[in-house]
Order: sequence, then structure tokens, then C-alpha cells
Amino acid sequence: MITLYHRPNTRATRFIFLLEELEAPYEIRLVSTRTRDGGGAVDPANPHPHGKVPAISDDGVVVFESAAIATYLTDKFPRNRIGPLPGEPGRAAYLSWLAYYAGVFEPAFLSKFMSWEVPRGTAGWVGVEEVMPVIIARLTEGPYLTGERFSAADVLYATSFALFANSPVLPKSPVIEEYVKRVVARPAFARAMAKQNG
Repeated sequence: MITLYHRPNTRATRFIFLLEELEAPYEIRLVSTRTRDGGGAVDPANPHPHGKVPAISDDGVVVFESAAIATYLTDKFPRNRIGPLPGEPGRAAYLSWLAYYAGVFEPAFLSKFMSWEVPRGTAGWVGVEEVMPVIIARLTEGPYLTGERFSAADVLYATSFALFANSPVLPKSPVIEEYVKRVVARPAFARAMAKQNG
């Protein structure tokens, strides 16, 4: 049984979406976290080392950070083919997009959102203006990041794009808008939204 440590209206909600896609057995454990305005508190029941969400526990085995959770869950629950398994075609692209999400995409968008200058030189970061053409080019070639098949990588990216849809942080793109519509139209997304308050 997977326990998802969750706070409503956070990025943890996308893991309800993923768990629904996987048809995995899970329970939601609502936890408190620090909030951006300085309020809130770390919940001692939350196993994330910084008291953030998402985190999961699989009968006591803790996994945290979105890319790691996505990989763990799709490897553990392969029936619905939401992520290529080791040795299968598409695995390299899948892992690359998950790592790109954590190492490049999120820092780029956070930097833009916070109006921080992106470090140049040997740092792995680039700005949103360099990230978006890469993603748009990929999605121009096929409906999903790994090609024709929806994966957990799409859960991470599309829900992030949906979050920034009305923000100046996200440059307007019909390719991205259609991608988000395609992903959030999935029945598992609607089920996740209905369950996110516990």
C-alpha cells in the first residue's frame, strides 16, 4: 500500500493523478507544511527530510522528490504502461525527461517566478527562454514527451504548465496549451482533483 503525504493544492496532487493512472492501491495522508508566507509548520508525521510534499511511503520505504517518486511508482506498477521499464524502448528518453524536469525545468521556472538571475557558465541551469523551445520542439514531434505514449513525465510537466497557465512566467504557446488540454482531459486527472482534499 502506497501512502501519499499530501497537502491540497500543491504539487503533491499530481501524484494522486499518477496513482489513479497506475490503478495502484494508495491512501492519502494529509500533512501540514510551511507555507510561502512563513506560516504553517512541518508535520512530524511527514517523512520528507524537509517536511515538504510530495513524499510517499511504500510499506515503510520512503521515496521523496517528484522524479524519484514517478520512477519508483511506474517501475512498481507497470500494468498500465505509464513509464517504460528498464531495457524497454523509450526508457532513456523517459529518464532524461524526468531528470530534466528536476534539474533544469523547475530551476528555470522558479528563477523566473522569483525574478532571480539565472547563473551562467558551467552551472546546469538555463532560463525559461532556453527551456521552452526544447520542450515545444519535442511536443511538436509527438503528443507526449516520450513520443506516442503518455507517461509519468507528462504528469509532471503538464500539471506544472497548468499551474502557470495564466502567469507571465509561462510564455504563450499553442503547442503547450494543446498538450495541457490533452493531459488534463484524462479521467484519472478528474478523479485526482475530486480526491485531493482527502
